[in-house]
Amino acid sequence: MDKILEALVSSSHPLTVKRAIVKKVMEAAEKEVTEEQCQALYHLTTRLILLGEDAFQRQVGLQVQEAYARYHRDEFACFFSKEYVLGLLQQGYGSLDRRDPAILDFLHGSLRLLISCPAVLELAPLLQTEVLRIICERPEPATCAKLATILTDFPQCVPREKAGVLFCQQLVRTFVYFHCPATEERELREYVTRVTRVSVLLQGIWKAEPATLLPSLQEVFAIISSTDPSFEPSIALACLVQHIPLQMITVLIKSLTTDQNVKDASMTQALCKEMIDWLSWPLANHVDTWVIALLKGLAAVQKFTILIDVTLLKIEQVFNRLWYPIVRQGALVVLSHMLLSFQHSPEAFHLVVPHIVPLVKSLKNDGLPNSKTFLLQFAELVHCMMYQYSGFPDLYDSILESIKNRSNVWGLLKITGKSETGKTGLVNLGNTCYMNSIIQILFMATDFRRHVMSLQLNGSNTLMKKLQLLFAFLAHTQRAAYSPRSFLEVSRPPWFTAGSQQDCSEYLRFLLDRLHEEEKTLSALQVTSPKPEPATTSAETFQAAASQPVADMPSHPYPVAANGDGRTLVERMFGGRLSTAIRCLQCHSLSEKEEPFTDLSLAFCPSMSKCHGPTDEHKSSSSVGPCQGAVNGGSESSEGSVKEGAGTRMERPLVEPTLSAPDLVDYFLAPEILENENCYFCERCASLQRAKKVMQVVVAPEYLILTLLRFSYDATCHVRRKILDNVGIPLHMSLPLRQHGISASTSSSTAATSSSSDSPDSGENLAKKLKPSRKEDGMAVNRINSETNDSDSEMLSVPYVLSSVVVHSGMSSESGHYYSYGRNVSSTDGYVAHPCPKTLESSSLSESSTDTHEEMGCAEHKSMDWFLFNDSRVSFTNFESLQNVTSRFPKDTAYVLIYRKQEVSGQPSNSGPVVNGSRLSGEPPLQKELMDAITKDNKLFLQEQELNARARALQATSASCTFRPNGSDDNDPPGSCGPSGGGGGGGFNTISRLVF
Repeated sequence: MDKILEALVSSSHPLTVKRAIVKKVMEAAEKEVTEEQCQALYHLTTRLILLGEDAFQRQVGLQVQEAYARYHRDEFACFFSKEYVLGLLQQGYGSLDRRDPAILDFLHGSLRLLISCPAVLELAPLLQTEVLRIICERPEPATCAKLATILTDFPQCVPREKAGVLFCQQLVRTFVYFHCPATEERELREYVTRVTRVSVLLQGIWKAEPATLLPSLQEVFAIISSTDPSFEPSIALACLVQHIPLQMITVLIKSLTTDQNVKDASMTQALCKEMIDWLSWPLANHVDTWVIALLKGLAAVQKFTILIDVTLLKIEQVFNRLWYPIVRQGALVVLSHMLLSFQHSPEAFHLVVPHIVPLVKSLKNDGLPNSKTFLLQFAELVHCMMYQYSGFPDLYDSILESIKNRSNVWGLLKITGKSETGKTGLVNLGNTCYMNSIIQILFMATDFRRHVMSLQLNGSNTLMKKLQLLFAFLAHTQRAAYSPRSFLEVSRPPWFTAGSQQDCSEYLRFLLDRLHEEEKTLSALQVTSPKPEPATTSAETFQAAASQPVADMPSHPYPVAANGDGRTLVERMFGGRLSTAIRCLQCHSLSEKEEPFTDLSLAFCPSMSKCHGPTDEHKSSSSVGPCQGAVNGGSESSEGSVKEGAGTRMERPLVEPTLSAPDLVDYFLAPEILENENCYFCERCASLQRAKKVMQVVVAPEYLILTLLRFSYDATCHVRRKILDNVGIPLHMSLPLRQHGISASTSSSTAATSSSSDSPDSGENLAKKLKPSRKEDGMAVNRINSETNDSDSEMLSVPYVLSSVVVHSGMSSESGHYYSYGRNVSSTDGYVAHPCPKTLESSSLSESSTDTHEEMGCAEHKSMDWFLFNDSRVSFTNFESLQNVTSRFPKDTAYVLIYRKQEVSGQPSNSGPVVNGSRLSGEPPLQKELMDAITKDNKLFLQEQELNARARALQATSASCTFRPNGSDDNDPPGSCGPSGGGGGGGFNTISRLVF
């Protein structure tokens, strides 16, 4: 029969004829066949299976052998003896090498034919020894996969006991060489399938023999922690991790991290070179769990150096795994843990910042069903990181645009520990950055802060007392950020909607006006009621007297101003006076009015070219009048023509600023010709006449507040648009001050006294907005004889130095974000200037004077510390960063500027507060009531820290890492406050603030 079959398969007959004859041969197996014939057929079929020239011969060999082994099993068992198997595994077959996978395929098929025979059990000890030998020879993945299939189907052939431990270790070691040179998808799939088969074999062995697990894991760590540069283990090791029981994580990681024999270099190598790479393995589960568990284990034993090195070296690689859908979910978990744990520096986050926008674009466009959900999770993480490390607007602008409306989370983060600046941030209570930025710049107004802190307000509950307490906490609390909730409740204007973004300049004017009216009312009560009234009576009286009542007025009288001139603290620090003079060009009669101001609202010119010193006496009212800003005005001009002119300039600003703050002040004070429809009604002429309007500062404030009117009304679209022009901010500037023939040494105090006693408007609201000059109805004016001229007036250039700036980030007043720059500066921190007389016709701010100021202050401002206040986060910065913020980040524009007046020789100083008859040049002593409140809160803060530390210790064993913060912050509307910065500085519930 064997001769017939051999001749048949090698003949030239058609395949149909051959198949028919083969079928007859297979049917003959059911009949009685001698042992010699069976052995001959088995040898022939084996040769056809292993050495067949084509697929037909190999197929015939398999079919015939299976048919005769089924009916003549004992004869096949004799054929497939130990000696025969040993020869195949050690010597091969004919031209086939012993390592050829075909040998193992034949072995597997033969064992399946003997599956129910005792012969398999007789072969098991031999196979246990041989498979261990084969594994020790580091076979190729194909050979290992074939061997794994055999051992999975015939577990009795797996080595046992000590040999089993050695077999598992050697099999793990063999994984090291499972490198994949394939590039085609088919080859890659085949490679992954082979590796998976071997890992499944190990899983089965670990379950059957638990004693083999720990030695196998030790071998894994020995491999991945090797510092040999020439040794590069295969990433296929990742598939083993998914088969390790999760309940063993805690024990194994603790044993590993506390082992004194494990060097830091080995641990770093294990994490950096291998475990992070495992995230790329497509089918491995729980790799992220093990990576995070090891990171937490290292943190528990305070091996922070390893964690820092691993994070900085590998975070970009982890981020790159997010591009691959099959592994991105696990990679995101590891990335989240690394970023949220690395809280001592933004360095790790900034390494991945350049890659965020391309990834977001890919996720939006790839069309995969789970990409949208993943994008929401990713955007949430990015939002949290930008909140944590705000103050880098140039880095985050493109990111914010790409993930706009992709996250509903802008949480209130837990605060722990002060920043390196020593300054305290303010917690954002939900779109309250407008208040936080104003409070910080008032706090950085050194002399104002010292005056507030020196007031004796014990037992009161006034707004000034609330501000004093807030200043005390900003100066002395141990918290990184203080929550100003109580101050918000009493200082928020009634028309401000809680939780919505507001105009910070409007809030500043309202706050200063409230403080001014409160002190003026209480001073009046002090004069009329020498005996203190109960708190309830004072409150009732004040509610009847003040336009903005504050509940629970103090039972103690409000202290009288230290200088005895009757002015309030707000007037002394921020109050100035502005003279508006209108001269009829027909009869030359002059009408003049003085009004107080606390800030100058500076409008932008309709044309860039007209913004530089428009001093032409015959300037038309149509081109200049509409842009004339109003003192204490709102955040937009009142005239339609102005709004249209300003609203048309919405292009991106130039890199170099074409305007500066002195230019806008010049434009504000420039003379204006009233003509055509804006003609002035002259009482002397009793008719409308052309007139010249001049506005001049007659009393210079200690702190000059400049508000840039960036929000203009677009009458076409009926919206308020933002003017994005880049305005230069000089460190030093000068304000022209008119002197009425009075010596410079007495002008300030004299003007102040007369204004408070004689002016018909002295009792009016400081924040009252001047009406445009074209309407004179109801204006109280002092008529001066037409022959009288102002030739005796002298112009004094009052020097100012920059104290702080509020920056608005965004495109409208109803959204965006406010943050501020500030530094400690007093009246003596700059230079001592001398009076600089100027004629009335000279420019109010000459280029030479400002340039000189810049040169004098150049060396000075470099040494002074500037701070960036971004809600909870406070960081160091410099003046150059402030100057370039709009150039780097076009949506971030200076909005409110505060300049401190510098001492001028021959004029009295009004800087430090007076305590016990002496003027203080430093910080006043902290009052007992304030000290007690701060001490109590600091103790509470330490208790909170201790509780948080305990909570973190209890959560140390958790394998999950959430990055969802608690509470709410700036999250409505989209693009407001939060997306532009928001000031982080907080921590997370499960992570320590410092490092991991």
